[in-house]
Amino acid sequence: MPAQSLNHYTIKVRDLERTKDFYQDIVGLKVGERPPLTFPGYWLYCGDVPTVHLIGYRAEDAVIVDGPSYPAATGRLDHIAFSCNGLKEMRANLQSRDIKFDERVLPRLNMTQLFYLDPDGISVECNFDAAETEVQGTKGY
Repeated sequence: MPAQSLNHYTIKVRDLERTKDFYQDIVGLKVGERPPLTFPGYWLYCGDVPTVHLIGYRAEDAVIVDGPSYPAATGRLDHIAFSCNGLKEMRANLQSRDIKFDERVLPRLNMTQLFYLDPDGISVECNFDAAETEVQGTKGY
């Protein structure tokens, strides 16, 4: 049977609370129901779907001087993308928190994309419908 939709992705994070707050405050996901697992973590929901799973430090994880030894790079994972709305608000939120981002408008589709990094260096992409794309040269920032 072929894949039907994305179920979730899991991130082994360096700082569980900081990363949870980031995905809530910046991406707009909400903490939701999670089974009583034996290790710390959160399930973050996009609507009714637990899309992002965060895993905190576990006893079997190696420890180095500055915290759990998790990979600095994400291997073949390039970025994670979300369909979003509220481009102006998202841009203002990123700027108010001094989060650097790259803004692109896709040719022909005229949709706007914002790219920025989460606390573990994973690239997050937010896609906004063409109706929210401002006329070039009038962004006001």
